[in-house]
Amino acid sequence: MKNYSLQYSGIVAPFDLSNIDTDVIIPKQFLQKNEKIGFGNHLFHNWRYIDNDGYIPNPNFILNKKRFKNARILLTRDNFGCGSSREHAPWSLIDFGFHTIIASSYADIFYNNAINNKLLLIILNKNIINELFFIVQNEPGITFIIDLKFQKIIAGIKSFDFKINKFLREYIISDLDQIDLTMKYIDKIIMFEKKYFNFF
Repeated sequence: MKNYSLQYSGIVAPFDLSNIDTDVIIPKQFLQKNEKIGFGNHLFHNWRYIDNDGYIPNPNFILNKKRFKNARILLTRDNFGCGSSREHAPWSLIDFGFHTIIASSYADIFYNNAINNKLLLIILNKNIINELFFIVQNEPGITFIIDLKFQKIIAGIKSFDFKINKFLREYIISDLDQIDLTMKYIDKIIMFEKKYFNFF
C-alpha cells in the first residue's frame, strides 16, 4: 500500500458470501512466522487447494481462474474477517496482492488490523453491494477504479460514492506509520487538550 496515488484500479474478485472468517482467510497452521511476507501463498488455503500441502490448485476456486489471478480488489458481503483475532489475515491479503476490500461490514478487530496495515476497507450499504455484484457477474474480470480524492468507485459506466475520513486517507496513501502521522498533528492535539482540560 506504499506510495498510493489518489486514484488506482484493480480487477475485482467477487466472493459472494457473508461471514468469511480469519480461519478461512489464513488457516492456523500457517501462523508460525512473525514477518509479514509469504502469507499470500496460503491465502484461502483450504478453498484454493485440493491437497493439504498446497500443491494442487482447486480449478473451481475463483482466484485460480485465469481472469482473477491478478485480482487486486475483493468484493464480498457482511461481517468479513470475523472469527479469531489474527493480524496474519490482512498480511495474507496484502501479500497476495489485494489492496482493497469492499463489503457491507467487517469484524471490528479485523478492521483495525487491516487499517493498521494500510489495507483499504470500503463499507457500502447492501443495496450498492448487490449492484456491484450484478456488475461483476455480468462482466467477469472487470476493473474498478477507486478514487480516494473524490471518494468514488468507478465500475464501468457507473460510479458509487463511499466515505473515508481525511486522516485515514492520508495514512493509507503515505509511507508514515500511525505514530508519524499523529506527530504531524501534534500541535493541534496539544491545543485541543489544553482547551478540553481547561474547560474542566
